Amino acid sequence: MDTFSLIVTIGVALGFTYTNGFHDSANAIATSVSTRALTPRAALAMAAVMNLAGAFIGSGVAHTVSKGLIETPTHNKGMGILFAALIGAIVWNLITWYYGLPSSSSHALFGGMVGAALAGGTDVIWSGVLDKVVIPMILSPIVGLIVGYLIMCLIMWLFRRTNPHKAKRGFRIAQTVSAAGMALGHGLQDAQKTMGIVVMALVIGDVQGSNDPIPVWVKLVCALAMSAGTYAGGWRIMRTLGRKIIELDPPQGFAAEATGASIMFATAYMFKAPISTTHVITASIMGVGATKRVNAVRWGVAKNIVMGWFITMPAAALVAAASYGVVYLVFG
Repeated sequence: MDTFSLIVTIGVALGFTYTNGFHDSANAIATSVSTRALTPRAALAMAAVMNLAGAFIGSGVAHTVSKGLIETPTHNKGMGILFAALIGAIVWNLITWYYGLPSSSSHALFGGMVGAALAGGTDVIWSGVLDKVVIPMILSPIVGLIVGYLIMCLIMWLFRRTNPHKAKRGFRIAQTVSAAGMALGHGLQDAQKTMGIVVMALVIGDVQGSNDPIPVWVKLVCALAMSAGTYAGGWRIMRTLGRKIIELDPPQGFAAEATGASIMFATAYMFKAPISTTHVITASIMGVGATKRVNAVRWGVAKNIVMGWFITMPAAALVAAASYGVVYLVFG
């Protein structure tokens, strides 16, 4: 039964990272597709490859998820807690994908972990949740908004005497680089979160020690699952990010992607903080769009998105807690 539960939990974790891939594929490519810098399929293929590469260029975020948010449950309920946490995150991902709402898969996972841990009697490391999740959740969109605005202002000043049509052609080409950077950062951030869950499952199942390095096969399967999900594409959310917040042109798309990628790399390497790629790119798009004129951003759409961010963790936590209750009733 222990081996079976371990295999099932790892399978569900890969299912989560697949939904993470198609839910968040819009983060990397929505701006490039909306400005016609890349065709949708070419953009998805590029994003899938860069997601795969990004998963192998760091491990700090994975260690934060596996050790810094909840105590690793070592009792016989441990695998059920992880299973329920993943179910909570997957359900929320599917709900928000259906409604085209660019919510955070990362915070759905964190909410699921907290909800399942509380339901299963495992201690939550509240200082870690505050420092590594809540504070970055608040700060990263603010930074994205401000930095996106400033980078776009700089671009407008540097190219103020350039022919607008010529500049747009150049930035359309540059967007292939900035979109690749976003996809690489997405792999660096989000694939590692699932790695952290798989490592916890392996520790609970006595397959490896808590201080052992992340096995290569774990990195590989998590990266492949996310890349497959990315290539499947999240068209509903792509329309929201690419067109409903603001109609982007190539310079704006480049500025938003460059901002988002820079923040993701900085937080992953400097703070080992698992931030939301969704929050960062959405806020960056808002900041970039505000340089056109403040009312160019559809703030009503933005308000609905931000409200979704705040309910993601508690909603996923409730689903995870309920899922744990069902698992406990069925399997004891």
